[in-house]
Amino acid sequence: MDNWIDECLFNESEEKNIERRSFLTPRRWIKRDREAGHDRLFKDYFADEPVYNADIFRRKFRMRIHVFLRIVDTLSNVYIYFQQRVDSIRRRGLSPLQKYTTAIWMLAYGITADAVDGYVHISGSTIIKCLKKFVEGVISVFDDEYLRKSNSNDVQRLL
Repeated sequence: MDNWIDECLFNESEEKNIERRSFLTPRRWIKRDREAGHDRLFKDYFADEPVYNADIFRRKFRMRIHVFLRIVDTLSNVYIYFQQRVDSIRRRGLSPLQKYTTAIWMLAYGITADAVDGYVHISGSTIIKCLKKFVEGVISVFDDEYLRKSNSNDVQRLL
């Protein structure tokens, strides 16, 4: 009887180890070369002589460049998440331009994170996180000024 109990306990502990091992699989790190993604984005749209002019920027981002840069500047000053930081092994993190660009493109075109990740060199899960943080940030920072019902002065100015 004791042997049978020991055998059952041994088999049960092996099953738990098998289940536990499946959860402890190491994450696979993919070298995405974030710096190259930032450099390409900067050269294409934000350099002194960008590859794409202001009209193409407006069509691509659905806003003028000064509006985009105001959003970047405002949210970067308010939220640490949107600031570029250095990690524990001294690699630069994602730039604010990369984070905002992915969020804007997903909102403007209704595209998936996978459609953006190749250009800016960010993983799909990080892009989703950027989008959520961006939306939360825009709502909390710009709510009083821009995300309200129009009043008579606003309507008159627009007309």
